[in-house]
Amino acid sequence: MFSEEAESPYTLLLRAVLIIPISHFVIGLLLILTVFLYNFLEIHILRDLLNGFRGDPVILTFNPSSHVYRDVVSKCRVLHGRYLPTPWLCSPNIQTLFLHFFGNAPRVNFRRQIFMTSDGGTLALDWAKSHIQEGKLPFRSNDSEQHGIKNPIVIIVPGLTSDSKSSYIKHLVFNMAKHGWDVVVSNHRGLGGVSVTSDSLYNAGWTEDVRAVIDHIHGKHPEAPLFVVGTSIGANILVKYLAEDGVSTPIVGAASICSPWDLLVCDRFINRKLLQRLYNLALAIGLKDYAEMHEAVLSRLSNWEGVKKARSVRDYDDSATIILGNYETVDTYYRRCSSSIFVGGVMVPLLCISSLDDPICTSEAIPWDECRLNKNVVLATTKHGGHLPFFEGFAAKRVWWVRAVDEFFCVLNSSPFRHRKKQAVSSAVSSLNSPIDHAPYVHMLKDGTVTAVGDEIAEGEFVHQEKDHKGKSGISSLDSLIDHSPYVHILEDGTVTTATDEPAETEAMQQDSDHKGKNEEASIILSGDGVHEEEKAKAMQNSQLQNCRGIGELIVPTMNQLSRRHRFSLWILAYIAVITTWPVLGSMLSIFLKRRIRALFSKPKM
Repeated sequence: MFSEEAESPYTLLLRAVLIIPISHFVIGLLLILTVFLYNFLEIHILRDLLNGFRGDPVILTFNPSSHVYRDVVSKCRVLHGRYLPTPWLCSPNIQTLFLHFFGNAPRVNFRRQIFMTSDGGTLALDWAKSHIQEGKLPFRSNDSEQHGIKNPIVIIVPGLTSDSKSSYIKHLVFNMAKHGWDVVVSNHRGLGGVSVTSDSLYNAGWTEDVRAVIDHIHGKHPEAPLFVVGTSIGANILVKYLAEDGVSTPIVGAASICSPWDLLVCDRFINRKLLQRLYNLALAIGLKDYAEMHEAVLSRLSNWEGVKKARSVRDYDDSATIILGNYETVDTYYRRCSSSIFVGGVMVPLLCISSLDDPICTSEAIPWDECRLNKNVVLATTKHGGHLPFFEGFAAKRVWWVRAVDEFFCVLNSSPFRHRKKQAVSSAVSSLNSPIDHAPYVHMLKDGTVTAVGDEIAEGEFVHQEKDHKGKSGISSLDSLIDHSPYVHILEDGTVTTATDEPAETEAMQQDSDHKGKNEEASIILSGDGVHEEEKAKAMQNSQLQNCRGIGELIVPTMNQLSRRHRFSLWILAYIAVITTWPVLGSMLSIFLKRRIRALFSKPKM
């Protein structure tokens, strides 16, 4: 028998742990930390290794009948290739941080031009200085601009709190200027070292400055093709501007890089996880630095105490942006200024590039369907890339989206789109801008097409109608024709026109007289002593057919025109009618069949 008590298992476990060398603990902790950072920073080196460092294909989203894809994008090798990030930057977060702190930006010299807006604002336009050596100055030494430049001009709209000194801006400027293009960076108000000289500041929906710069450059150089690149918030502003101006914009083509698309979704996203909250805090610090540079203006126009206490982008927007932009709430500002609701109205070739692992502008906000519906838009998405860096090559000296935009613009500049006559024809016209929605009258053409009737068309119809109804009173002016007449005429060619009260009364009197005459004829026939019952029924049927003939003559031609023009739509309407009325018809049919079957099989009672 053992008299000694057994030792506790925890005591034995502690002794075993103390026997393990400390170096093994260090290795274990490093392994746990590595796994944590691998997932926290979204590193994908192992996946790239298993994939043989071949990269991932670029996913293109476009309309199947898009001429932009057929004539331009289909000839771009970069967009039809693969993107492989720099191996030692195999994380969207590491890439984004490397771009901000290092960037490997090439050396670019700028020459500044000060541009004053109509409301007194000051913008700094930085032109690439490489053209000075080539004798292609965009303006003279005394800052008065030169006319007649025919070289393509690229206008760059930077992102939030970015300017011409940003690394990714220099990559784009250097690459485009190297190919002989004139490049100008349109810095936002208060950025690039200039002061705020008005009571307006830029925001995600402020398109006035971009519009003014584009119109100014186009007015000075009308023969130079204009291209625009927007990055981050600048991309959101660019897409909104293109939709607002439609075909009236002088832009030949544009590129949207890492746009937030839906500001409300992105706001929710950057408050979701710890890493995204750190990005949110970093962006807020940048906005606060921007506000402190212009404290003299912002302290007077905004909630300055709220700006100083801002810990997120939303806090800053709540204290400054919505006050300066006259928005009710922050959510209202985000909804109204999101470019996802404007991309459908873009009328010029637009290349949109986004990364699916963007740590700031989430892929959840990408408007896939809207981009697919618009024939002028091609959306290119990559599996990796981060927010704007897209570094490639082992030395990380090249940016993939810069090469893609360069090739897209070069092909577009040599395509028929450069010389095309801009027409107001697009597959992506918003229903809010439809003329039928705003016009109370419609015009039905011979082929069955229904169009809106404006003032000019209404006047033409009024003249035509006045000739047709010459001698009839009550049509003295267009106002009396439209405002005082709830009736319409459908002419023989299918035209829908308005009618006044007096013609309507005249027609009613004529119809009454015809109907009265027909009734008298029927009464004479029916009152005959030698008329049989069959003749009476036939006379009654002829009278009804004559009364309905006028309606049939109006409806049948119109229905024939609609069936020839919209045969598929009629079938859809018929299908909907059957589906909606089937519950009633089905129940009635089932009751009828049950009664018939019961009558057939029921035996008569004795």
